[in-house]
Amino acid sequence: MKGLFPKNFTWGAATSAYQIEGGAYEGGKGDSIWDVFCRQPGRVFDGHTGDVACDHYHRFGEDFSIMESLGIQNYRFSFSWPRLLPEGTGAANQKGVDFYDRLIDSMLAHGITPHATLFHWDYPYELFRRGGWLNDDSPSWFAEYAELIAKRFGDRVKSIFTLNEPQCFIGISCYDTFHAPGIKFPAKDCLAMAHNVMLAHGKSVQAVRASAPMASIGYAPTGRHYHPASEDPRDVEAAREATFAVNESDWTFSVAWWSDPVILGKYPKEAQEHLEPLMPRVKPGDMELISQPIDVYGQNIYHSAPVKADGSGHKVLRCEPGHAKTGFSWPVTPECLRWAPKFLFERYKLPIVITENGMSATDTVSLDGKVHDSSRIDYLQKHLLSLSQAISEGVDLRGYFHWSLLDNFEWNSGYNERFGLVFVDFQTLKRTPKDSALYYSNIVNSNGSNLKGTWGAL
Repeated sequence: MKGLFPKNFTWGAATSAYQIEGGAYEGGKGDSIWDVFCRQPGRVFDGHTGDVACDHYHRFGEDFSIMESLGIQNYRFSFSWPRLLPEGTGAANQKGVDFYDRLIDSMLAHGITPHATLFHWDYPYELFRRGGWLNDDSPSWFAEYAELIAKRFGDRVKSIFTLNEPQCFIGISCYDTFHAPGIKFPAKDCLAMAHNVMLAHGKSVQAVRASAPMASIGYAPTGRHYHPASEDPRDVEAAREATFAVNESDWTFSVAWWSDPVILGKYPKEAQEHLEPLMPRVKPGDMELISQPIDVYGQNIYHSAPVKADGSGHKVLRCEPGHAKTGFSWPVTPECLRWAPKFLFERYKLPIVITENGMSATDTVSLDGKVHDSSRIDYLQKHLLSLSQAISEGVDLRGYFHWSLLDNFEWNSGYNERFGLVFVDFQTLKRTPKDSALYYSNIVNSNGSNLKGTWGAL
């Protein structure tokens, strides 16, 4: 089984600030839209909030010790914008800067390489009051924030992703309203926000390049992913077509809408056809700014849907009755990590990093004091074997970050969903590495060479 993954493949685990840090009102941090959203009755499962979360704000040393013991040497985390800039712009919060100095230094002391995400949804509430992403100044606000991070932490953080899943923080938040701020905006306004978000990405790339020129810069969107129902070339082409489709009803999760401008420097042709007259106003120079060169293309991939050619394009199929699913009722489709990277690499021709992949399960501590999450082990094994197949077929895959290191605050689902390799008791905050953490440790430390054999080792 040797040679499944390249020699320098990056194995890691991922988290985000609001989902694990807590310390919501400590150290001079300002409100984020999620702090305000969670205070609204009925918005989050059982009234849960991220006020304490995993208390990573105080316990990061313990968490990094767990990572070190497992041999997980790469950590994708996010900065909290309102912790560093309570007003969103202006003077930096020195206590926030000091916190991230300690966090990064602790990471490095434990032999862990930081991979930072600039924005993972905790938008400063003070900027939201000024129009948020709908304000045409928002790209400059984000560039100021990116410059602060590059200048203060760029000496130690050499891998930076600009934005995490704009599909969610615009689509689910402002079009469907399940996430903060949870306010319904017209489609035209959402498309204008999306354009400003991509301008913000471009400006942040420029800011990081100027202040941390040695950093590797990436982008971490997601999308609706599809796999062919069979190996028939017609089904493969139908799945490829579905992957990059854009239409009026589901543009928010279109891969092409959010990635073509950033990488190819233009909106997809289908967007022009299906979204007129809702398309945002594109000013001279916008597309050149949006498509600043990046080094890697991140993608968060959890599942995909089967597609079959039907003679007139493609037909998306439902999974058969009884198909395996996660605790979140997402289908278990390991094919997603073969076909999605393949289609993305063909179109965008950039090295790919799987910035998130994982599953929620109904985990619990057993009488023996351990967490026996066999479904997650099975999920990992199947998905990583599928990922190795994509590599064998020529996809330039550079890394895989498991979501998530810790059970955490799962947005509007609160603490009702457990995605972690490490179980967190949210009453005592005790950490317990699950069986899947030991399984993943074996994979990481063998570079995947014992991917099949490690099951029996537990």
